[in-house]
Amino acid sequence: MNQGKAAALNKMKTAKGQLDGIIKMIEDDRYCVDISTQILSVIGLLKKSNIDVLNGHIRTCVSDAILEGGEQGNEKIEEIINIIDKYIK
Repeated sequence: MNQGKAAALNKMKTAKGQLDGIIKMIEDDRYCVDISTQILSVIGLLKKSNIDVLNGHIRTCVSDAILEGGEQGNEKIEEIINIIDKYIK
């Protein structure tokens, strides 16, 4: 497991714990703004996890494909561009 995936995994486990807490907050009929704040916190962790995964991918798979040359490098770059396009929408 590369460093990016390891960092993402830690954030995902934290998000999972927070999500369980949010479910309990909803079941306990807690204040809506408090629930919303926690949801935004989980969304932030998921976004950061995604960046960690992409960072590791660019530094390994994409970098290796570019160094090897040929069409594979262009395909990897196109994959990243597609992900970035989805991310900013």
